[in-house]
Amino acid sequence: MVNQTLLLALDQGTSSSRAALFNLQGELITSSSQPLAIEYPADGWVQQDPMAIWHSQLEAMANLEKQIGKESCHNVITCGITNQRETTILWRRSNGKPCCPAIVWQDGRTANICKQWKNEGLEQEWKHKTGLLLDPYFSASKINWMLLNEPESKSALDDGDLCFGTVESWILWQLTGGVSHYSDMSNASRTLLMDIEKRVWDERFCDIIGLSQNSLPRLVPCRGDFGVIKNGLPFAGVKIEALLGDQQSATYGQLCLKKGEAKCTYGTGAFLVINTEDKILRSNDGLLSTLGWTNEKGDPTYCLEGSLFNAGTVVQWLRDGLGIINKAEEINTLAEKVSSSEGVMLVPAFTGWGTPYWDPNARGLLLGLTRDTKKEHIARAALEGIALSVATLIDIAEASLNQSLGELAVDGGAAASDLLLQMQANTTGLIVRRPSNLESTARGVALLAGQQAKVVPNLDNLISTRKENERLFKPQVDAECRKIFKEKWNEAVQRSLNWHE
Repeated sequence: MVNQTLLLALDQGTSSSRAALFNLQGELITSSSQPLAIEYPADGWVQQDPMAIWHSQLEAMANLEKQIGKESCHNVITCGITNQRETTILWRRSNGKPCCPAIVWQDGRTANICKQWKNEGLEQEWKHKTGLLLDPYFSASKINWMLLNEPESKSALDDGDLCFGTVESWILWQLTGGVSHYSDMSNASRTLLMDIEKRVWDERFCDIIGLSQNSLPRLVPCRGDFGVIKNGLPFAGVKIEALLGDQQSATYGQLCLKKGEAKCTYGTGAFLVINTEDKILRSNDGLLSTLGWTNEKGDPTYCLEGSLFNAGTVVQWLRDGLGIINKAEEINTLAEKVSSSEGVMLVPAFTGWGTPYWDPNARGLLLGLTRDTKKEHIARAALEGIALSVATLIDIAEASLNQSLGELAVDGGAAASDLLLQMQANTTGLIVRRPSNLESTARGVALLAGQQAKVVPNLDNLISTRKENERLFKPQVDAECRKIFKEKWNEAVQRSLNWHE
């Protein structure tokens, strides 16, 4: 390992945990990842074992330390944590044991709770204070469900022994041996419990869901002194100096630091995030107002966000559900064997719709099939379905901003597909730019930790060299073709929304 200062990023995602090392220019040096199981115990239910989340992250760290050798660990001077957001964990303060499975962000079991709150006329107050909508996606209804349905959670609450946290809180707790029970403002802004203007926990909302104040993590900026990795763990002694939700971290890692700059991450889901600087931009069309990150003084940068629950899961379904591919990357080879999907459309609402419909009861559809339909057409329709879903978000965002985005930065596993990105350019009319390294999520929190550690002075030099390491995808269809394609897509989406009626 070259003798150079290194930044450690722990990237705990929905389907895997990653540990990565970056240099001070934000270049990836090496990384290690471990898969993470997801459980689907009932229709619309998505959960994980909190200890499995931690152990997968721990194993990724251990493998990374082994890769570089213990003698090189002294080069690692700071650590940042980024994570799947909204996923909700309750555990006992006294022994650190989880009270029940973690309810994952995709989970829709709390739809009736959210419906009840809406019927009670609470949504507008919640939306105004948090920037979010009343939807099972966010943490509040998940906490309420756990307290009502998981006896150990209620027992811990009654004992004054309950801790709530999203995944960064859980990982930080484990890394510090229970010393630090914190939540950063980017993750907290996704719980439905934080006032995004005042940047404090809202006591009224906590009372509504039945969560006591002493169960909450301490609310902190995204940069700061959050403790050190305890002895006996990989990278012991390294300071933890940044916490950032994964989509905000990817936006930072893509250097979308000015108003109107946007990125889309194609991971388990697909997430469009647009920088609105120090202004909270509120949308009436289903986009979310969220806190992006804070500077060294704790001053916030806000973002506008569109969230789709299924992107990479579509490819996984083709592989594990239908068995028409053996490896995820084979979807591209298969889809390229035909020049058109021949009218086939795949609407990827497997676990409901996020933006703009916010319908947890929506389900996926495969339509337009004929006797001539082949697996190649379905593969192509799957990629088109992802691209068209994101194009819907782009249209809404441009209307909310009253301007064209012009270009879109992309990252995440599925962004390795040239075909998907060309489809994305064609369906949006935007220039799509892909960095040479797709690890933008880990990179973002590594750079933020480096700034807090005062070894990354500013990001201007990285911005100036960004275009040297990017590939651009430009639209290849005209506006009229794009319009016709989207009209057919919108008809298909409406069917997915109405399937249960």
